[in-house]
This record gives sequence, structure tokens and C-alpha cells, in this order.
Amino acid sequence: MRRGSYRDRAVVVRTYDFGEADRIVVLLTREHGLVRTVAKGVRRGKSRFGSRLQPFVALDVHLYRGKNLATVAEADTVAYYGAGIIEDYDRYTAASAVLETAERLAGVEAAAGDPYLYESVTETFARMQSTRHPSLVLDAFCLQAMRHAGWAPGLFDCAQCGARGPHHAFHPGIGGAACVRCRPSKSAEVPEETLHLMWLLAHSHWPAARQIAEADGGAQLVAAAHRLTVAHLQWHVETTITSVQVMDQR
Repeated sequence: MRRGSYRDRAVVVRTYDFGEADRIVVLLTREHGLVRTVAKGVRRGKSRFGSRLQPFVALDVHLYRGKNLATVAEADTVAYYGAGIIEDYDRYTAASAVLETAERLAGVEAAAGDPYLYESVTETFARMQSTRHPSLVLDAFCLQAMRHAGWAPGLFDCAQCGARGPHHAFHPGIGGAACVRCRPSKSAEVPEETLHLMWLLAHSHWPAARQIAEADGGAQLVAAAHRLTVAHLQWHVETTITSVQVMDQR
């Protein structure tokens, strides 16, 4: 391998056309974090690997380092997750939100050398392919990624004073659940079952989470958990996750 080049596993998080035949491809890699690359000539019909540089594909990529952009020299498919996702609107929008969230988190956290985000994204895609509850899978990804980053919401004890829960208020500004003494104005009033569902998702207790989602009244709890998860995420990354807004317009 030439000096200044390296191989890594990656998923495509975003692309846009560049020049007459090239494409800018933003990759979330396993070992090098978020990498901006250029794939030269991939918009021509004879490109060797242009069709592989798409969302929901795990890739083995060979990259040459550059001053501003790395160059994609090779891209081989390791796993394809599009089946079951791209033909289903709810799964597709939720999976797209996973990619945008991963990009935002990689920009906030120093992800280079930490394989967590890449591995979490590919595991989430595998689960998304057949799930009946795309928003639960998305929320689990977000909660677990925030937990890994060190700013997951408190879901039982008061995030401000530590008073024993369960509590019935939530505000991302204080870090999650809030007791009656600490709750800020405009806190969300939530049943404790909502926070319990979020806790199950954050700790990968899928059978129990699905049981709640499919019980009477479960849809309301799932929707409430989703709103709180997104509010906490966007508070900490300090930006709107656009694809989540698209997903929630359904």
C-alpha cells in the first residue's frame, strides 16, 4: 500500500456531486472517524465502484490522504443492508436519521480510533431491516450513542439533585428526569412508563421494549419516548436533525 494511504471499514453518511464527474462522499469509518472524500469519475457509466458508494452499505475502502479531501481508490461491499429498508418509507426515513445522527455525533465527539459509532450504525441497520418499530430502533441507537458519549439522559433519579425516582418531568437542560423541586419551567410532563421504555432501549432490552410498544397504549408511550430522545439529542448537538423532522411528518 502506498505511503499516505490506508484501508478502513466505512458507511456513507452523505454525498453530493462535485465538478462534471466526481462526487464528494462523507464516510463514517471504523478507525478514522468522519472522513470527507472525493470519488473521482464515479458519475461516469464506467466507474468501477460508484454504485457501491451509497447509504446502507458497509464498505471496505482504500483511501489516499489529501490536504482537504481523501481520495477513494477502491470500495468493496462488505454487507448490504438496503433490503427491507429502501422499499419501506418508515424504515428508510428512520435509517436516514441514524446516518445524520451519526454524522452529528462524530462531529461533536473525537471519534477517530473509536469503532463504536461505525459498529453501532451497522448493527442498527441490520436490526432496522426487519423491525416493526423503526422509531424504537432509531431511539435505541440515539440513547446508546449518547450514553457512550457520556451525556445520556437521566431516566430515573433526578438528573439535577439525584433525588430518588421515578419522576414525572423531563428537561434536557438539566440532563433528563427532574424532581418537583428541580424541574425547570417548560419541562415535559411524562408518565414514568415513558422513561422506563427509554431506559429499556438505552440498555438493549428489546423483548421488554417491544412488549410495551405492542400493548394497549403502547403507541403513545413510543411517541413520547421518541420526542424526549430527540429533544435531548438536539439539545446536546445544538442543531436540528433534519431527517428526524422528515420522519416525524408521517
